Amino acid sequence: MGGMAIEGLADKDTVSIHFVSSAVSQLSQSARARVLKAAGIPAEWLDAPQARVPARAFAALWLTVARELDDEFFGLDRRRMKVGSFALICHATLGSTNLERALRRLLRGFHVILDDVAGELSLEGDQAVIAIRGVIDGPERRRFAEETFLVMVYGLACWLIGRRIPLTRVDFRGARPAHAQEYVNMFCDALRFDAEVTAVRFDARWLSSPVIQNGRTVKSFLRTAPQSVFLKYRNGDSWTARLRRRLRDGMAGREWASLEDVARDFHVAPTTLRRKLEAEGASFQGVKDELRRDVAIHHLCHTPMAIADISALLGFHEISAFYRAFKKWTGVQPGEYRLLKQSAPGAREPPPGR
Repeated sequence: MGGMAIEGLADKDTVSIHFVSSAVSQLSQSARARVLKAAGIPAEWLDAPQARVPARAFAALWLTVARELDDEFFGLDRRRMKVGSFALICHATLGSTNLERALRRLLRGFHVILDDVAGELSLEGDQAVIAIRGVIDGPERRRFAEETFLVMVYGLACWLIGRRIPLTRVDFRGARPAHAQEYVNMFCDALRFDAEVTAVRFDARWLSSPVIQNGRTVKSFLRTAPQSVFLKYRNGDSWTARLRRRLRDGMAGREWASLEDVARDFHVAPTTLRRKLEAEGASFQGVKDELRRDVAIHHLCHTPMAIADISALLGFHEISAFYRAFKKWTGVQPGEYRLLKQSAPGAREPPPGR
């Protein structure tokens, strides 16, 4: 995965600063400054717990940290996952006839490369279970290692069969973290914390799905890694994701749909839609604000659009209301956010993959 070229993302997704902080946690102070600068992420954002970074900036950071450490696993395991290891695992799965065989191959590959974290595939009735067992010290390091391992395995599994595999439940060993809502977008809305082991579950029938990828398609997949891993196969079936798409589509005409409008489009009662969102830990206003935040960050970071125009695009009648909202979302004012981003050079495009 390290050393692959970054390409633009069509969507305006952002990533929690939690993942950025965790990604650089094993670096020295000087190395941390170097990789943040190379990825175009201001170091000051690490001190703002509510901050978000564009998804492609996090993708650039992942590659830059991997090159800095020669480790695609962020220095979390006692043995380095040297740059190129993920690509080798991808190639090793291509000869598999179905997903089950491919999963067993890739999990064996990770087991050979890593010492402190491993995954095991098993069956529990009609459910396939990938459980993670590790000996990484420290709850924060362990959580990030398990998040990263799940993203790699799940993203690769979905790519191998060319479809997103719906997860029925995800268990996490630790307590519910502040960024737990990220898991709904990454995996599914059925989350359980303080579990005995971290694990993902899905219908075992998916294991018989044929592997459709080959030597030609793997090159394209790796060229866009890591965003092809952590972004492409997000949970798009949740009510939260469906609502976000509906609101985003309406932005073309600068019209923001109401809860009643969306419920009518989804053929459910407004109370039902509200209840469905609450079950996923979301709300109509919360999803709307998250979309506004992500679009605002995109324009502040990547376009010269005036702040007043961004405010109008997002449906704010008073620019002062936009300033208050953005400060609440990110911890800083929009002008300050843009200045910080401009003070950090844009992410440099890494050299072509090996």
